[in-house]
Amino acid sequence: MTPIAPGVARLSWPSDLQAQGLGPTVDVVRVALAKAFSDGHHRVEVLVDPDDEVAQRIATFSGLMREGIARKIDAGADRIVYARLADDTPVEEPMGFRRLLNSFLPRKRAISQMLIRAHGESGEQRVLLCQLTYKNDWDLPGGVVEVGESPQLAVSREVEEELGLALEAGPLVLTDWLPPWGGWDDAVCLVFDGGVHHESILEQVVRQQREIRAVRFCTLEEVHELCADFTARRLVAALRNLSDDPGPSYTESGR
Repeated sequence: MTPIAPGVARLSWPSDLQAQGLGPTVDVVRVALAKAFSDGHHRVEVLVDPDDEVAQRIATFSGLMREGIARKIDAGADRIVYARLADDTPVEEPMGFRRLLNSFLPRKRAISQMLIRAHGESGEQRVLLCQLTYKNDWDLPGGVVEVGESPQLAVSREVEEELGLALEAGPLVLTDWLPPWGGWDDAVCLVFDGGVHHESILEQVVRQQREIRAVRFCTLEEVHELCADFTARRLVAALRNLSDDPGPSYTESGR
């Protein structure tokens, strides 16, 4: 146990103790945690090698919550940071156990988009697309769902923030899984129906200039010209589900 700041200590255990197995090591770590808190520390943390699965299990079974990855912190190596606070709910209680699980179970990013349609003078269907400031291709309006936020409410919030349009999101049209790409982890994209409007709705748009460069209604031909291929596939799949001959309600990268 090494003090690293006022009220904060860092705990580690020797490899020979870990070699004795999960149970004996956890027993020792739990005793060390109790002593640290009784000595007045309010936080105890552990740095664990991401490749050491046994140490990760020891930290978890000892009641330490996973907080994230500290990059290049320990002799130039990445480490998983586990920690426990003196006032954390005991893991023996349901709330404490759920919080412990929540700290290390996988979390997947959710993105909500709105499919806003219009019909041109010739009757052809058009969809509202945004040219974004942080990438070259165009996309449907929407954005990342905040923690604890309803995806359906999130897309209405994003459309109002980015375009100044107060549109209520309709039913879910498509769920599309996005594989890891371009530095992003994988995500689930939920496309909601934004209804059919007259193209004059563009006159009401107030762009959030930090993110939106341009907004317009586009034909399907223009969709394939302006959008990334996976975005175009997702959009076509979503449109099909609003037709008389719907396709699958779940796709992966639009397929």
